Amino acid sequence: MTRLLAMAGYVYQSAAAIVLIFAISHLLPAADYTSFSLALASSQLLCVLMFEWLQLAGLRFLAAAGENEAARLRWSLFAAGLSSAGALVVVGSSASMASALPAGIIALGLGISVLQGLTDLYFLSVRLSDRLGVASSLLALRATALLAGAAVGGAISGTAEAALLGIASGHMLGLVAGLVSYRTPLERASLQAMLTDWKTFARYGMLAAGASVIHLSVPVLLRVIIIGRLGATGAGAGFSIALDLLQRPFWVLNAAIHTVSYPELVKDFEHGTAVKSVQSARRMFEFMICTTLVLLGGLVAFIPDAARILVPRESLDGFLSTAPVVAAFYFLHTHLQATIAVVPHLEKLATRLVLVAAGQLVIVAAVALVAVWAGLSPRQAVGCASLATFATIVVALRPTLRFEAFPRWSLVMQALVAAILIGSLGSMPTEPATWLAGKIAIAAIATAVIGWRGDFLMLARRS
Repeated sequence: MTRLLAMAGYVYQSAAAIVLIFAISHLLPAADYTSFSLALASSQLLCVLMFEWLQLAGLRFLAAAGENEAARLRWSLFAAGLSSAGALVVVGSSASMASALPAGIIALGLGISVLQGLTDLYFLSVRLSDRLGVASSLLALRATALLAGAAVGGAISGTAEAALLGIASGHMLGLVAGLVSYRTPLERASLQAMLTDWKTFARYGMLAAGASVIHLSVPVLLRVIIIGRLGATGAGAGFSIALDLLQRPFWVLNAAIHTVSYPELVKDFEHGTAVKSVQSARRMFEFMICTTLVLLGGLVAFIPDAARILVPRESLDGFLSTAPVVAAFYFLHTHLQATIAVVPHLEKLATRLVLVAAGQLVIVAAVALVAVWAGLSPRQAVGCASLATFATIVVALRPTLRFEAFPRWSLVMQALVAAILIGSLGSMPTEPATWLAGKIAIAAIATAVIGWRGDFLMLARRS
């Protein structure tokens, strides 16, 4: 039951993030929203650059550690996190002198990176202390605080700086709430032991985090290439909204599945039999593939309806023209970054992760530049990036195939049929309200059937 509630908490986070994007796009002018979007994306990139190595190392090593060892590892993890935060402030402040962005936006972006990194690290330690319910509640609280803070800042001032200040305040509230609600057990480590832990974290975590940074750079680079052509216009803002909006559901769903399933998979891989670890991996792959397929169908079906109500008029055409292909791109991008990377993470093949991510970045950048140079539309350019990402997936499949944790393909095909059915509902009218209710009912039934066929609800209740 706790895991089911955790999944619901992640769904709530996704919904809050979607509402935040729609709200800020209304509260800020198109030019300010473009600046807000770019600053927020840059802060996410910095956060991954400085803290992702600790997130990945903590998840990989804490999940398999005994109680006493875990307490020592947490001490080393938090010490490394504070060191990374200090380095980010120093280096970021120095580098900002060469930037053309306003100093206020740069400072807020750095602050958001630090606060998000430290908060995520603490929430991870809570989750891996067998407090999944507490961790999911804290994540939901932070999502609410981020939405409220950004909306209040945008409504009062109507500037990118005010909205970013609200985001920073939401992260601060989440960190304080985490510290108050649960104190994770710590054991003070000697300097020598801490340095040994840092070396272990860095050997695996930095390479794995490097892969995450490169993967995160792909949509950022795609944004820069296409916005460079469109400029700070309504069409550019619509494309930015699509990039901001449609990555969130996939990212949050992937994070939810990893949160509830990956620690147990690590334990089975480290301490269980080979058969048990393969079974755990297979269930996780089924969970990820089937749920994201259904999610893709739902986005194609319902996001246009919501957009006509919530997206500003000057940005609507740019959003509607690119949203479906952006959703397909993020579907593929998520599976390359997450699903295809599960086995390399288990086997600590971090160098391979970096090579795969670098390969995707190079090929996506190349095809996007060629598409823009050839005068193709943003939709066509993102379509080319999607094909490049799919090609990278095919090349990167070898470790996963060797592990032989094959999902039930009959179940995957059923999920694909359900996704196509749900996606086709986008062609149906939404007025009168009975039509919209019928579409929602059909989508809900199809989703429930896949959940039942895959036994995902039972999976969520297993301890």
